[in-house]
Amino acid sequence: MQMISEYMTKEVTTVDKDQELKYVIELMKKHGFSKIPVLDEKKIVGLITDNMIAYKLGSIRTKEVTASRMHASSVMDKDIEIVTPKTKVKEVLKKVGEPGPTLLAVVEEDELVGVITKADLLPLVKSSKRLHEVMRTDLKTVSPSDRVIHARRVMIDDNVARLLVMDADKLVGIISDVEIAFAFADLKENVSLGHQKHRLEELLVQDVMKPTVFWTTKEVTCAEAASLMLKHQIGCLPVMSEDKVVGIVTRTDLLKTILF
Repeated sequence: MQMISEYMTKEVTTVDKDQELKYVIELMKKHGFSKIPVLDEKKIVGLITDNMIAYKLGSIRTKEVTASRMHASSVMDKDIEIVTPKTKVKEVLKKVGEPGPTLLAVVEEDELVGVITKADLLPLVKSSKRLHEVMRTDLKTVSPSDRVIHARRVMIDDNVARLLVMDADKLVGIISDVEIAFAFADLKENVSLGHQKHRLEELLVQDVMKPTVFWTTKEVTCAEAASLMLKHQIGCLPVMSEDKVVGIVTRTDLLKTILF
């Protein structure tokens, strides 16, 4: 029976709970991270996510607080899930798609020895099913001229991690928590307090979105899609047919095809 130790990431970047949030964000930008474990004397105490950064920096309660005045402990999610290297992969896969953290801390003798993410498990996807069999067709979209605060509200209300950015019927980008988190941090760091509320409200999707979008077609297999996600380090693939977006497939969708 396959165990987490076979797939977990062992070289883990972590931050101390007292580390300045500004440094944490710079670390995330540099390495392309969306999540970083938080330690207190080598013991994991929380998880910083792009979602929590976007929430905290966009909150009215922190409207006058910059990232340089906040610490890891003030934005970390304390609701972390811990597994051991001997935890069966099958047990982790049962939870894919359920509410909760998307990064699991792998702990042995009270010490963090690794993490396991959906990306770590993608090599297990061997299904020859075509994407049109597993893709989602209820697309959540915004336009480039929509405000970022609107996009953020749609993501929260619909419980999705990313939105397709459509200009008429054309796919022009993707916006996710990580782009929003970084944009809010930049704004709070570089715009005077008196102008922050206005700038935050006027920030547009086109100013924040990721314009380069990898996509695929509905006849591609799940195994091939998993390889594409791993190669390009992305969490989703829009599915195209005759130059139109007909669906979207995420790591969660692909992992659900794994059978034991």
